[in-house]
Amino acid sequence: MSKRLKVLVLGAGGREHALCWAAAKSPRVAEVVCAPGNGGIAQVARCVAVDGSDLDAMVALVQAEAPDLTVVGPEVPLALGLVDKLEGLGLRVFGPTRAAAELETSKAFAKEFMQRNGIPTAAYTICDSLDAVKPELPKFSAPVVVKADGLAAGKGVVIAATLDEAEEAAAAMFSGELLGEPARRVVLEEFLEGEELSFFAVCDGKHAIALAAAQDHKRIGEGDSGPNTGGMGAYSTDALLPDSLRHWLTANVAQKVVDGMAAEGRPFKGMLFVGIMMVPRDGAIVPMVLEFNTRFGDPETQALMMRLESDVIDVFDAAIDGTANKLKVTMKAGASVCVIAASAGYPGKYSDGKAISGLEADTKNEVMVFHSGTAAREGAIMTAGGRVLGVTAVGDDLRKALERAYGRLDGISFAGMQFRRDIGWRALGG
Repeated sequence: MSKRLKVLVLGAGGREHALCWAAAKSPRVAEVVCAPGNGGIAQVARCVAVDGSDLDAMVALVQAEAPDLTVVGPEVPLALGLVDKLEGLGLRVFGPTRAAAELETSKAFAKEFMQRNGIPTAAYTICDSLDAVKPELPKFSAPVVVKADGLAAGKGVVIAATLDEAEEAAAAMFSGELLGEPARRVVLEEFLEGEELSFFAVCDGKHAIALAAAQDHKRIGEGDSGPNTGGMGAYSTDALLPDSLRHWLTANVAQKVVDGMAAEGRPFKGMLFVGIMMVPRDGAIVPMVLEFNTRFGDPETQALMMRLESDVIDVFDAAIDGTANKLKVTMKAGASVCVIAASAGYPGKYSDGKAISGLEADTKNEVMVFHSGTAAREGAIMTAGGRVLGVTAVGDDLRKALERAYGRLDGISFAGMQFRRDIGWRALGG
């Protein structure tokens, strides 16, 4: 057998816990390191401190650890150009370059790219000032989607019920009131109604290969009520991605992205996350692209890693080595679900440092508790974030997976814990 690998995963959330867990299962892996990690990740990986917004510190850490493979979890290191730096040092790294990551880091770039490459998306206009917004708004019917260009940690999208609200949202973006710093550009976009789908494809600069699909639940309240969050849960089933849709999305979205980015001198390698709205039009269901992310999603990754039967290291290697067209991805039949347990007050203000009980080690393969925002202090696991845990389970069908996830969640508690009890409600008939 060839040399077993040391793998470094950058990030500190539930997505990174799931990736570390999947990597640690690989017979090809000798050691998993996570930077900075969290209280749960420390159970499957050696955690080392790093500032995930400090490019030089991350590069220095990778050089010091000398892993055989680095996997970049969050978007900020991609936006900073970490992959460019590591590739320039001759190191193996999973993730897109800064130029390729602009599909996520600039909503304006993504919309113009889709238009150039014939990828179906909502009608839009890009404005560089509030004065430019005002004459454009009457061209849209309410509700209107208002997006700040650039990374906004999930806070840069407002669905405005009226044109006046849309103008107010744009004003708050340009002034910096909404995001803490002024937006340079704002995208006005047609509001699409339908069912959302998250489609994931492995890309190697030339080829795009479907991984799987999941459905996220963004709003804090049951029945999709209340404000948006980073995601309160997700599920993945065979039915979400029938073969006809898989082939269509791969050919008409993911491969067009890879071809278009290569033609523009920005070859895309890594995980392409496509946010899709299945829109009813003229008696048919038409897939329309809402957005791109250029990395694994959270909490979708937790659900997907529980279903992935292929070796995750083979997935990373295929993207890096240009061999995605030879990759055989096998997903466990049935369903998986991730339910997020969040702090009181989230997605608004919340407090950390609540002791979590019921986290005794899981021994069954059907259920895992992935940590999103936790810290180990004085021998206890404490809350350290808005989204705290992602209780994730698999089953022969969605109902069984949900039964296992909620059964496990009922044994966990911390002060102010909140979670949705209706994850997967659309698939179950409302």
